[in-house]
Amino acid sequence: MNIILFGPPGAGKGTQAQKIVNKFNLYQASSGDLLRNEIKNKSDVGKKIEQIISQGDFVTDDIVNKILKKVIINPLYRNKIIFDGYPRNMTQAENLEIMLNADNQSINFILFLKVNRKIIEKRILGRIICEKCNKTFNEYLNKEEIDNHKCGRNYLKKRKDDNQEAIIIRYDEYMKKTKPVLDFFSPRSYFHEIDGSQKIHEITSKIEQILTV
Repeated sequence: MNIILFGPPGAGKGTQAQKIVNKFNLYQASSGDLLRNEIKNKSDVGKKIEQIISQGDFVTDDIVNKILKKVIINPLYRNKIIFDGYPRNMTQAENLEIMLNADNQSINFILFLKVNRKIIEKRILGRIICEKCNKTFNEYLNKEEIDNHKCGRNYLKKRKDDNQEAIIIRYDEYMKKTKPVLDFFSPRSYFHEIDGSQKIHEITSKIEQILTV
């Protein structure tokens, strides 16, 4: 099955995507992780991406689409993809359906984690990510997990764009560009809205109920 996971920045998409991947043996196509890998590799496109992200903007569609296409046409991930952070706008949404149809694939589930901005701000300002295994923590909510993290504290870093000003820019940009995508997909029978302000295990339980029906 192929799944799209929606939600504003800080909604917990990455955390839930990891749990879905482990439960259903899927591949997590996280646009954010794929873009950060380009930055880490210091490629030409990676340098361009880093500049865009540091300004709190979204990376251009042509860059994101090309990176995601490599995942979609990879036979190892056929009908086993969870799209995390993509599509962000109508152009990407239309492009995703075109790419999937061209490879005789389709979308089976669309999950939207709905969370208000005040909760988002608290989550993002406390967010730290392990550069080694990509696991996400919150320094206000996961202190014990952080202390016991197998990779060690040295790998735990904050993202450059996790600051108050960038959060507001990213949230407003999300509402402006991504909400029309939600409106486009919401009438479909496989679209499911989930309260993303719940505890992690409660959200996970709801998602598993939806995917196993």
